[in-house]
Amino acid sequence: MPKPKLLVMVDLDMAPEALDILAEVAEVVYRPADYDVLKSIIGDYDAYFGHVDTPVDRDVLANADRLRVVTSPSTGTDHLDKEELARRGIELISITRDYELLDTFTATAEMAWLLLLACCRHFPVATRHVLAGHWRSERFCGIQLSRKTLGILGYGRLGKMSGEFGKAFRMRVLACDLQPIQDGTHTSTEGIEQVDFATLLRESDAITIHVHLTPENYHLISTDQFAKMKDGVFLINTSRGDIIDEQALLAALESGKVAAAGLDVIHDEWREDSRESPLVQYALEHDNLIITPHIGGCTHTSIADARIFAARKLADFLRGLAR
Repeated sequence: MPKPKLLVMVDLDMAPEALDILAEVAEVVYRPADYDVLKSIIGDYDAYFGHVDTPVDRDVLANADRLRVVTSPSTGTDHLDKEELARRGIELISITRDYELLDTFTATAEMAWLLLLACCRHFPVATRHVLAGHWRSERFCGIQLSRKTLGILGYGRLGKMSGEFGKAFRMRVLACDLQPIQDGTHTSTEGIEQVDFATLLRESDAITIHVHLTPENYHLISTDQFAKMKDGVFLINTSRGDIIDEQALLAALESGKVAAAGLDVIHDEWREDSRESPLVQYALEHDNLIITPHIGGCTHTSIADARIFAARKLADFLRGLAR
């Protein structure tokens, strides 16, 4: 029986072992990530291995007559049309629920903390100030985190890590989650206060977002929620862009309700030119918005481990097809 044909559109340079694993069970075609190319050639493949930078939507799947499985070495899957995949009977493989693996990945929580510190201490603009030949420290007077209140929206894997960072910085730490944080699934809750959403918004000096993008969480942070926050709050998002209503955020930044925001994710990240984003346009003219290109999980360790793990899961599925 011939090997299934697999299209790989995720960079495996940092995880060559993943390519070896896949080559044992499939005829592998390795192409650079490109949405238009994916849409035009997906019909020739039984399996697809891609990443969050290339959406797999209805237009792609309309051409996927042979496709049996889609794999993404990521926790987030909002770049995939899961409803259409299910309707077509196409298996979806990700690492969303591989908790033992994910607990070793601290990169995104570390990124959230980097963004918070950069916002509180005016880091990007202070750096530009020095590079321009100046040296006036008091111009960039920031805040210290000690004795401030950190609000964690979503106390799962990354929220728990952020809580530990907050305690290390001597902060009061609040957590808002749909589940009780002391139900046996979280092992480190000492010093963490579980509160409802309204309390988190009202009492936090800084809020960091660690929830999945679901229909219920779309624009979870919007005009009404900003109105309930403290004046001068810091807002950090390393989750998904559409959890925040971007127009409401812009208004909050302009008014000073939000002192600064640090975003590793924005709406419509797949646009060809990031300057089309209203947030990027604002950041070009203002110093209280820091945006990075979804690099939260981008470390050599986390990328290699995730892609090798996902490749093994895909290889197991393809072996099952051959039986």
